[in-house]
Amino acid sequence: MKRRDLLVASLGTLAAPSIVRAQAKYPEKTIRLVVPFAPAGPTDIIGRKVAEKMTGLLGQTMIVDNKAGAAGSIGAVEVKNAKADGYTLLFAPSSTHAVNPTAFVHPAYDAVKDFTPISSICVNPLVLVTHPSMPDSVMGLVDLMKKNPGKYSYASSGNGSILHLATEYFKREVGGIDVVHVPYKGSGPALQDVMSDNVAWMFETFSTTLQQHRAGKLRILAYAHAKRAPIAPEIPTMIEAGVKGYEAYTFNLVLGPANTPQPVVDVLDKASRTLMKDPDMIKFLEDIAAVPATDTSPERTAKFIKDEIAKWAPVIKAAGVRIE
Repeated sequence: MKRRDLLVASLGTLAAPSIVRAQAKYPEKTIRLVVPFAPAGPTDIIGRKVAEKMTGLLGQTMIVDNKAGAAGSIGAVEVKNAKADGYTLLFAPSSTHAVNPTAFVHPAYDAVKDFTPISSICVNPLVLVTHPSMPDSVMGLVDLMKKNPGKYSYASSGNGSILHLATEYFKREVGGIDVVHVPYKGSGPALQDVMSDNVAWMFETFSTTLQQHRAGKLRILAYAHAKRAPIAPEIPTMIEAGVKGYEAYTFNLVLGPANTPQPVVDVLDKASRTLMKDPDMIKFLEDIAAVPATDTSPERTAKFIKDEIAKWAPVIKAAGVRIE
């Protein structure tokens, strides 16, 4: 072998371990977890807990960076366009990876192709809440709506929001009811008007409504998940209440930009698996009525995204939701 060939071969032999060492060092600096909503909301609160825990597991700081706007699209695009090195991640909710792909006329990203699935954290089941003057069961409410077409109204946090779509899905699953949609700019004012009896009912997150339910200011009729919530086991699931197969929830996933290197994904996957076995993390989620993921894997996360887009697409189209 010529001297030049020997040199090239020697360099190749030396390079391989150095690449492995470089990959094994991830992470070497602060990781940015982009939350596509404003601070203090459910996605932000859970994202901050995840960042806190992952900081300890990874040995490097993970910080939350709120990039709100356009139903989460601004934050999603920020991560889509970031360098695929594991230092910019998206804390993806249902709006960015279940609703927007169908609701937007011209989506700013492809929810599947533009991201690398890393892990699933939780789902946040919704609840059906009413003013206390309404019937005390789901089917009682449905019966009242059917006997009085067009008389009553329901609230949501905005046209095309998951709260709006959960209601449209519910209306379809109970055989159709004629009820007026009143969209608000956020769920806070919508819920306030339910408590004030200006609108009859709405879907909302459990953590936002449980205290008012127990104080008698509104009534939670059912929990939109397959199993009852440990924090409030007295409240039936929507399926138990008579709506076969009905589940509606927001969710939280960790995603990277497309083509995030496999060694990086492996490090984050391993940390996520450990995270979701942490009793403190599980208790934190259950205390806000979220359901911790039991399978956090990238493969499960990828399938979950595709399934959620497929689930909500016909609901969005039937409701005529088109966001420019």
